[in-house]
Parts: sequence; structure tokens; C-alpha cells
Amino acid sequence: MPGLAEFAVYFGMGLGFMAVYLVLYLYATPHREITLIRGDNLPAAVVLAGAVLGFALPLASALRIADGIAMVAAWACIALLAQLVAYALIALLLKDFPRRINRGEMAAAVLAAAIHVSVGLLNSAAMNY
Repeated sequence: MPGLAEFAVYFGMGLGFMAVYLVLYLYATPHREITLIRGDNLPAAVVLAGAVLGFALPLASALRIADGIAMVAAWACIALLAQLVAYALIALLLKDFPRRINRGEMAAAVLAAAIHVSVGLLNSAAMNY
């Protein structure tokens, strides 16, 4: 199958960048999403899902448009920073955001997820130069 090796390289890069993003995001946020999710905290799952999608969207664009591994890595770093900035803005907008998620406040989670996905969509669209 022609192109299978390239597919494997780029798909592997995508999975690797997703893993790096998840580790950094989970470390950077003050609440422990995985512990909360294991405890059936739906808002924590919603926020984390939004953050993952918000990163995956521009990463997918980078994999599609970049001409080389270095360019994918550069765009992935930009997408990662954009999502961390999005989280910081969410924390400023929603006072006591980590506590709200810990308490199970769904409204805060939905807004945060929407912001993460919106930033990802804008980031993705801006890459199509």
C-alpha cells in the first residue's frame, strides 16, 4: 500500500502529541480530572473532552497541511499553548473554576468545553494559509 509508512509516521506523531498534551494539561490544571472522572464527576469529563477536542482539531489540521515533521511539531506546540491560554482565560472568567468542577457544576463545564473547542477551531482555521 503506497503511503502506509508516511501514514504510520504522521499518525504516530499525532498520538504522541496527544499524549504529551494530555500529560501537560493534567499537570497544569489544579483539579485532578482523572480522579474526578473515576468518581463519576461528569463536569470534569466534559471539560477534559473539550480540551482534548480543542487540541485535536488544530493538530489534525497541522497533520494535513504541514510539509514535514518539524512543521507538525511547531503547529502542535502552538496548539498546546493556545489550549493552555484558553484554560487560563476560563479560570479568569469563571471564578473558582476548579471548585466548580469539583462540586459538579455542569454549566461551568459546558462553557469551558465550548471555549476549548472554539479556540481549537479558530486555531485550526488560522493554519490554512
